[in-house]
Amino acid sequence: MSFPTKSVYRLLIGVFAASLAFQAGSAFAESYQGLLKKGYTVGKMSQGKSGSLGWVLTGKDGKQFCKSKVSLAVVDKKTLVSILASGRMVKVDRATFEAGIGGPDPSLPLLSDLKAGRVGPQHVGACTPLRG
Repeated sequence: MSFPTKSVYRLLIGVFAASLAFQAGSAFAESYQGLLKKGYTVGKMSQGKSGSLGWVLTGKDGKQFCKSKVSLAVVDKKTLVSILASGRMVKVDRATFEAGIGGPDPSLPLLSDLKAGRVGPQHVGACTPLRG
């Protein structure tokens, strides 16, 4: 029996390279609360390169883009918006939605607050450094 050394080495090199890439990528991600404690300021809601909505946080160490975890926000007394992963916002009738879930949901953020950058940590996902 012959031992396929070339394919084993290729596999090991691939696994090693993938583990290095994963560790390097996760080493730079920071939490929203950690960035605020470091003195970062939150900008207005904007779209990232992928189209997802989030906020740019600016500090002495540079800029970070933090993705939004919000899927539903309050516009006014009659309207909600559903925020899709692509960044698109779809209007939803508030009365119909609340009737479907059994009443109002006080945890929904105001869209105006989100757009202005007044956002709580429960609505913010992963933060990654902005390049260039």
